[in-house]
Amino acid sequence: MPGYEHFGKEEIKEVNDVLETGILMRYGFDGPRKGIWKAKELEQAICESFGCKHAQLLSSGTAALTTAMSALGIGYGDEVILPSFTFVASFEAVLSVGAIPVFVDVDDTLTLDPEAVRNAITPKTKCIMPVHMCGSMADLDALQAICNEHQLVLLEDACQSIGGTYKGKKLGTIGHAGTFSFDFVKTITCAEGGVVMTNREEVYIASDGYTDHGHDHKGVDRGADLHPFIGYNFRISELHAAVGLAQIKKLDTFLAIQKKNHTALKNALAQIPEVSFRRIPDESGDSCTFLSWFLPTEEATKAVVAELKAQNILAGNFYWFVNNWHYISKWDHLKHAITLNSLHPDLKAAVMHHATKDFAASDAIMSRCISTAIGLMWTDEQLKNKCDQMVAVIQKVLNEQKVAV
Repeated sequence: MPGYEHFGKEEIKEVNDVLETGILMRYGFDGPRKGIWKAKELEQAICESFGCKHAQLLSSGTAALTTAMSALGIGYGDEVILPSFTFVASFEAVLSVGAIPVFVDVDDTLTLDPEAVRNAITPKTKCIMPVHMCGSMADLDALQAICNEHQLVLLEDACQSIGGTYKGKKLGTIGHAGTFSFDFVKTITCAEGGVVMTNREEVYIASDGYTDHGHDHKGVDRGADLHPFIGYNFRISELHAAVGLAQIKKLDTFLAIQKKNHTALKNALAQIPEVSFRRIPDESGDSCTFLSWFLPTEEATKAVVAELKAQNILAGNFYWFVNNWHYISKWDHLKHAITLNSLHPDLKAAVMHHATKDFAASDAIMSRCISTAIGLMWTDEQLKNKCDQMVAVIQKVLNEQKVAV
C-alpha cells in the first residue's frame, strides 16, 4: 500500500478520456461528454468487485461517513459507538450530523472490543461503527449480534481495509452500509474520493440525493430535478473517478503483493519470542496493508521506535500511541470540543465527557503496538534488508534492556 505506488499508463488513459471531452462534472452535459461516464462506470465496478447492490461515489471518505449516517437516519441526540483507535474523520463525521461520538476501548484486534461496546449501550444508542483499522477487521459476528439484540444500525468504516474480507464477504458490505476512502494513501486511490456501499435501496437513494444538493436525479433535465430533502455538495469529479477506475482494476494485484510481503515480514519478526501479533478475527480476510505487532512493554516499544529513528529506518513504522491523528490520547481539540461553529451546550458536554473517559485498556494495547506499512514496490532484496534491519533493532533493544535489569 498505497495504490499510488503503481500509477501508470492505465490512469493516464482514463484521465485523458475525460480531458478530451472537457466534461469534468459527473452529472449532466450528456451530449458533449460523448458517452464518457467515469463515475457511473466506477460505481458499477465497485458493486461487481465488492459484491454490494449499490455504490455512491463522493468527494472523500469523510463525506461518505457523513452521508451514510444521514441516509441511515442518524442525527441529533443519537449516540454512535466507535473505537478509541481510529482516524479523526470518524468522529468528525458523527459530529457533522449532530450525533454524539461515544468512544470505547479496543482489544488486541485493534478494533472495537465487543464487551466494551455492550457496556456502552444506552437508550440513546443508535449505531455501532466498527473501524476496520490497518487492513484488518473487527469481530463482526459479535457486533452484529449486539446490533440485532438492541436493534441498532451497523455502519462499517472500512476506509483503511479496502479488499479485506470477513468469512467470505467483503468488508464494507456486511452492515447496513459501509464506506471506503479513496484518498492518496489508500489501497486504491482516486487522489481524493470515497464511496457509500449498501444493499438497501432506500439508503442508496438517500445517499444519491444527499451528495448532490438533494437532487432526485429522476429526469433527463438536471435543472428540472425535484428536491425531496436538503442535501449538500459531496460530489466526486469525473477526473477523480477516472483515476479510481484504473486503480480498481489493479486491486487483486495490489492485494497479492501485500500478502506476499506481509508474510515475509511476519515470518522474520516471529523469530523473536518477545514479539506477538495483532489478533485477526478472520486471518484469510486480512488485506495485509500493515503488519501490526506488539512488544512486551511500553518501555521496550518506545525504545524500539527510538532506535528505528536513530538508524533512519523509522519510515513506514507507525507508533499510534503518540500519533496526533489516530489515537484518542492526542485529541485535545476533541477533549475540549474546540469547533469553529458553536455546538449546542448539551452536545458539547457530551463530546467532552466521552472523549475524556478512562481508556486504560486501550492504552495497555496501543502503547505496545507498532504497525509496519507494507510496500508494493519492494524488491526481494529490499524486503530482505527491511526484515534484517528490523529484527536487528528489536533484538538490540531487548538485549540492552535485559542487561540493564
